[in-house]
Parts: sequence; C-alpha cells; structure tokens
Amino acid sequence: MSSQPTAATLGELKASGYATKPVKEEIRHNLILKLSRAEPLFPGVMGYENTVIPQTINAILGCQDIIFLGERGQAKSRIVRSLTSLLDEWTPILDGTEIPEDPLHPITKAGQDLVAEHGDATPIRWLHRDERYGEKLATPDITIADIIGEVDPIKVAEGRYLSDELTLHYGLVPRMNKGIFAINELPDLAERIQVGLLNLLEERDVQIRGHKVRLPVDVFILATANPEDYTNRGRIITPLKDRYGAQIRTHYPEHIEQEIDILEQEANVLALSDYKLTVPDFMKEIIAEVTHHARRSPDINQRSGVSVRASIANYEVMVANAYRRALVLNEAEVVPRISDLEYIAPSFQGKVEFEAMEDGQEDKITQRIVQAATKKVFDARHELEDLAPIIESFNDGLAIEIGDAVYAEDYQSIIDKIPGLAERITADTASTKACDVEFILEGLHLNKLLNKHAVAGRSTYTG
Repeated sequence: MSSQPTAATLGELKASGYATKPVKEEIRHNLILKLSRAEPLFPGVMGYENTVIPQTINAILGCQDIIFLGERGQAKSRIVRSLTSLLDEWTPILDGTEIPEDPLHPITKAGQDLVAEHGDATPIRWLHRDERYGEKLATPDITIADIIGEVDPIKVAEGRYLSDELTLHYGLVPRMNKGIFAINELPDLAERIQVGLLNLLEERDVQIRGHKVRLPVDVFILATANPEDYTNRGRIITPLKDRYGAQIRTHYPEHIEQEIDILEQEANVLALSDYKLTVPDFMKEIIAEVTHHARRSPDINQRSGVSVRASIANYEVMVANAYRRALVLNEAEVVPRISDLEYIAPSFQGKVEFEAMEDGQEDKITQRIVQAATKKVFDARHELEDLAPIIESFNDGLAIEIGDAVYAEDYQSIIDKIPGLAERITADTASTKACDVEFILEGLHLNKLLNKHAVAGRSTYTG
C-alpha cells in the first residue's frame, strides 16, 4: 500500500494539480496501464484466459456496466470484487458529507453548501480503494430505501421540511458514489425495485420519492445472476436488461488441469504437524474427474450446476481421511488412497442436487460417478496388455484384501505376491506404493477383469 496523499483541504488539492476522472474512466485508465505492463488482472481466477477475461477487458475499455451470468461456483463474485484493483489507490472526498463526494464537483446540497461556506479551506479526506466497493445480495425484502434512499423521519422530527433535500437518508448506491456497486443474484430483486434502477443505469442519477432532487452519481454498476433465474423464469425486466452494456457468460473449468489448479489453490489443507503430505497426481485427477462427470450426469440437476467447490470439498475430505488413518496407524506419511474415496460422499452430496429423490439413490449415483472418474484416469495411465501377468495371477485363484485402515507396510507383501505388479509401481515410499496398488487393482476391477467384494471398510479382489 502506498502512502496516503497529504492534501487536507480543497485548496491544497487544487494546488497539487489533481484532476477528476469519472470512475469508469479511472478504471479504464488503470486497466490500460496494467495491460501495458503485462500485470495480472484477476489473480486466482483460472480458466478464463480466452473467454471471460477478454470480454471483461472489452467491456471496461468501452466503459460499460456489466452483468456476469453463470451458475454457482464460477468465480463471478471474485471477478467483481477484484475490479477494485483497477481503482486509484487513494481518491479525495469531502470530509463531513453523508456520501463520498468529489471535492471539485459536489453533487448534494450538503456538499455544495460545505464548499460554498469554507471555500479553499474545505476539509477533505482520502478514501482507499477498498472502501469504494459495495455489494448487496438481492433478496425479495429489499426496498428502494435500501438501494436508493428514503426520507429520514428523524431529520423531519428535528424540524426540517419534507421538501428539504437534507431530510433524505441515502441508500447503498449513493453511498458508493465514486466507486463500484454490485448486485448479486439480480433477478431476485422485486420488479418494482428493478424499475428503480433504470435511471441509475441510463441517466446516471437517482430519484427519491417526490423530491425534486437529481443526484448524478458516479458509480460503476455490476451484477451477477444465475442463468436459470435470468432467462427461464423471466425475473428480470427487459428495460433493465437492455441498460446493461455487457452480459458476460462465465463457465466451469473446461479442462481437468484447470480444475486441479483451482482445487490446489483453494483447498483448505491445514498443517499436518509432523506428518508429510503426499497426494499422487492421479488422485487429484480423480477428484477433478468426479466433478466433471457430475456436470455431465443425467442424475444431477444441471440447472443448479456443479460448483468447483465440489472438487475443493472432496479433496479436503479425501486428505482428511488419509490424515485420520495416519493418526490411527501412527504412520508418518499422509497419502490418500482409492479406499479413501468412499468418504467423499457427504461432501459431494452436499454440493449437488440430485434428480432422483428416492431413498438411497444418492449413494448409488455418487458411487457410479466416482467409479467412472476412477476408470477414466486409470485407462489414461495404464494399458491393460501391460497388466496381463497381474490378471493371470488372479485368474489362478489369488485373492487380495485391502482397505483404508490397512497399514501401508502391509502392501509390500501384496506387491511381492502378485507377479508383474512391482514393475508397474512407480512410487518409492510405503504409503505411496499402497496408493499405487489400490489404484491398479481398482482399475482392473472397473474394467471387469477382477471381482471385488467390499464390506466394513475392506475390499477383497479376486479373479
């Protein structure tokens, strides 16, 4: 954070040569500077390099208000909030007015009277960019008073006339003058409230009840919405939709690698004290594939979407179960295994909506999705021809029992029992070898080359 400018009065501000820019031009100017310096625009936002980000840049360069349209968990709010980084770090406002006002061009009667009374001695203060952002989650109980403003009965009781502008109590939009205001889930606003936004988006002013007051507020207006609400239910009035300059469609990560990058960035994996955490790449791929399979599953309500948060939560639970095992078995290395995947059901089911509502169907659907994801990752990494000796040993009567509570060291004896398995193991520690063994056996089972009998947290593979 740079140091706050020192000008403390209107006169000092004028002497410094400060020039006012409308907030959209300010954002546009700073965007151009960042682009010319090749600075990152949206840190932490992944998968939008060729879609959402270029569209957002174009909208800002065109000084347009924006509505981000997408299902839950598509980083809409993160993008909106990160736009504050395009504001000047410090901006001057009048000190002593109810809403932030440009000292050189005050818009309320209170601000104009303050400048008229004190002239160049009018006090100013500096507002940091983080204070110039406000948002509101649209709910049916929101009123015009919340968004625009209302007559303040306390001020009336103090002796002011209803016709006096000073009786007004300003809402969220005027209080974000010289800043950014975002409405989350815009279609949930009542239609009469949406009507109240029309002037704001077109004429750039607000009107409060019957007062002859015109406040030319300088605000960058953003909104987010879910496509189901925005299009199918018709809950946004056409004139309001028409007034937004750009409608930008967000989406889920298109590639597994992007999903993995996001879950690695966002997963809340706390310190494991003296334990070493190792998560094989194929286990991360399986977690990401579970989410991608769910987004294509007819058993999952696709209108609600399957958020990236599903990948994050599933990853956290998988690691947590591996950590629990390490604590119970007193093993120094925490390595998730295939057998840990059965514990992700609660986190997965909490992040999706199922089409089938019969009891027990959720568990069956979850199991099918996890198995499909595991098979896809296995098939991409192993050729069945290379595993022929392993398959033959099971066909000759071999049976192997594994489970999430089996010691990692015990898997070495399994490797020794199965001809050809040692050659397919690439891991170098007992815990990572155990993970490899489970992955290979489960992959052969899912390819219908091994039978599997699971009970009480243990699985037995046979030919």
